Amino acid sequence: MDFVELEAIEGLRWSWNSWPVSKSEASGLIIPLSIMCTPLMHFNELPVLPYDPLICTKCCAVLNPYARVDYQSRIWVCPFCYRKNPFPKSYLGINENNIPAELFPTYSTVEYHLGKRGLAQNPNSSSNFGNMSLSSKMPSFSSTSSSLDWAGYGIGPAFVFVVDACTSDEELGVVKNELLHVIAQLPETALVGLVVFDSMVRVYDLGFGECCRVVMFNGERELSSEQTKQLLGIHRMKYQAGMVHMAPKQGFLIPLSEGEFSITSAIEDIHSSPQVMSGHRPLRATGVAVSVAVGLLEGCLVSAGSRIMIFTSGPATIGPGMIVNSDFGNTIRNQRDIGNGYAPYYKKSSEFYKHISRRLSDSSIALDLFACSLDQVGAAELRAPVESSGGFMMLTESFDSDQFRKCLRHIFSHDEVGNLQMCLDATIEIVTTKDVKICGALGSCVSLQKKNGSVSDKEIGEGGTYMWKLGALTDKMCIAFFFEVGDEQNAQPSSAFFIQFITNYRYGSMGIRKRVITAARRWVGNHSPEIAAGFDQEAAASVMARLAIHRAESNFSQDVVRWLDKRLIRFASKFGDYIPEDPSSFRLATNLSLFPQFIYYLRRSQFIDVFNCTPDETAFFRLLLNREGVVRSLIMVQPTLFQYSFDGPPVPVLLDICSVSPDVILLFDSYFYVVIHYGSKIAQWRKLGYDKDPSHDSFRKLLEAPEIDAEQLVSDRIPVPKLVKCDQHSSQARFLLSKLNPSVTHNSTYTQGSDIIFTEELSLQVFIEHLQALAVQG
Repeated sequence: MDFVELEAIEGLRWSWNSWPVSKSEASGLIIPLSIMCTPLMHFNELPVLPYDPLICTKCCAVLNPYARVDYQSRIWVCPFCYRKNPFPKSYLGINENNIPAELFPTYSTVEYHLGKRGLAQNPNSSSNFGNMSLSSKMPSFSSTSSSLDWAGYGIGPAFVFVVDACTSDEELGVVKNELLHVIAQLPETALVGLVVFDSMVRVYDLGFGECCRVVMFNGERELSSEQTKQLLGIHRMKYQAGMVHMAPKQGFLIPLSEGEFSITSAIEDIHSSPQVMSGHRPLRATGVAVSVAVGLLEGCLVSAGSRIMIFTSGPATIGPGMIVNSDFGNTIRNQRDIGNGYAPYYKKSSEFYKHISRRLSDSSIALDLFACSLDQVGAAELRAPVESSGGFMMLTESFDSDQFRKCLRHIFSHDEVGNLQMCLDATIEIVTTKDVKICGALGSCVSLQKKNGSVSDKEIGEGGTYMWKLGALTDKMCIAFFFEVGDEQNAQPSSAFFIQFITNYRYGSMGIRKRVITAARRWVGNHSPEIAAGFDQEAAASVMARLAIHRAESNFSQDVVRWLDKRLIRFASKFGDYIPEDPSSFRLATNLSLFPQFIYYLRRSQFIDVFNCTPDETAFFRLLLNREGVVRSLIMVQPTLFQYSFDGPPVPVLLDICSVSPDVILLFDSYFYVVIHYGSKIAQWRKLGYDKDPSHDSFRKLLEAPEIDAEQLVSDRIPVPKLVKCDQHSSQARFLLSKLNPSVTHNSTYTQGSDIIFTEELSLQVFIEHLQALAVQG
């Protein structure tokens, strides 16, 4: 079974699928022991269990197919800690021929639907397994997760819309129309709040029936959470365990069923702010608006799952979070300014938003940013709270675009029974066998700083914990988890070790669900050939990409490139097959051979080489890489290229300048934009209208094929990538040429009329030659 097939069963990709028994050998692998986990990956047949899980009384692992069961004594032995746990009375009828679904050998991933009860199940509580005969319940075990309807539990989720009033009338009109469309799609139990800002921040009292009432905040003054709640006149009450949702009666966050008219009226009443002074930018208090919205939810909710959605069209120019002052004489910070310490507001604004991140995590709030502007808005500073909370970020030029509409509507899409397809208020917990230690995570999550014997002293990213918090989670979101082998060498080669991922979350209907993934791999002896045989080069490249951009946050790009190069040289030297001092003899096994190529494209990607990107663009690119799975992140690092010609169906071709030809069409996919590149002959024939001539029907079909495939690529992604159509030698062709391997440059030999790339960068061939020469030196 290959790694992709395993991922379709587990939702996991391991950089190493066989782990050495010693810590020293594991640390010498160069690529960390890591798992790319997609906690809520969509499965065609996900087993759904409508009862509580059985939990080990010692390590809190959930009963799984790897547990040993004594049916006569009615006990199960936890594979993680070997504790013997009794089955409750409701499991009285189990035997070898009548077992619960969670013990089926093929059910390593299951999901429990717990209704409205608390996320943490008492290990000694009884399951509802025995309330019906096992045979009568079997069909539900193999049903999909949408087969059970838990709608109608309590109130929520909550949404606070934060709208930039400095937006032009035309653009603001689009935002208002889309918000009204969203309101029409929300369930009646949803809670809605509205915040509008320019130089002042206005919180709408939607429950005040007599007239339009707002509470105004000074956009230049930073307020604490308590000050915000006091000024709004709200406070948070204490609840008993398991009780959630609303605080005392207030009008700033109201159920849609009670105030749909006032909500829609308030949205329709939003108007663009007056014209700004000549030579100045509009006064935007984005930071205070976000802080007030968080304070509103902190005062009105108790961890019921909520989102703050910011719609802005320009940079913050006053108050906390500002990135530039209003005078056009002052330019917005660029990469060099930030690197050299010449961005006067960057550090302070970033610290402000990091504090916001902690508040979001404490209250289970996700923050989404819709930045539609030709200018930077401060996404680089806002990245921390958006990413850590699991929110969406979208950068585009205008609200009046398909990118904005599709992204917003995707967030509020519904499942087959009408519930919001939204997963909020999530936690991810890892349980491991005693010889496996947890180092940390890189992705859209926040460490909860919960420690036990499985937590390593070494921290990578969000470390020092076995549990992480996410305000929101999607079925595509992927997190990289890092591990190390324990100090005590108790593991024996060929024995199994286990890792369990437990994801608790609230679905859009506010029903509580628990997804449990239990995976097993084998320990192998030091220097065993099984170590290299179990190397997943695609997962490893994705992990290295996350580690590289994590280092890039505090290091210059050149330092990150050098770090990547050193790692790659050590990797090639350790796992390559060669004669010392003979570069021509160097070989890598098939399952390792593409890894150097991935690193080559990573080191010259926009994630590391930020020269042509604004800080906002870099933040956007890195945020998306940090949340996507292996396949999509590899497309970002090493884009795909397909060739369309009269010779047959489309075929993949090398990401190389040599693939550009006058008589072919190229379809280029870099994830962020999709390019249809027409060769010069194809473009000329199109301009002459040959595709409209019935006698040239094959040419018409050739033109249509890449457009159909491009539309499928674009429609499947959120945020929607930009679609570029260009001809060979045109200015737009730079979107393709900048990503191609420069095997032919102005410094090399080339034929007249062939395409070349003007660059001093190393080609892939030269890079590999240098790698081989350094690797064989040992």
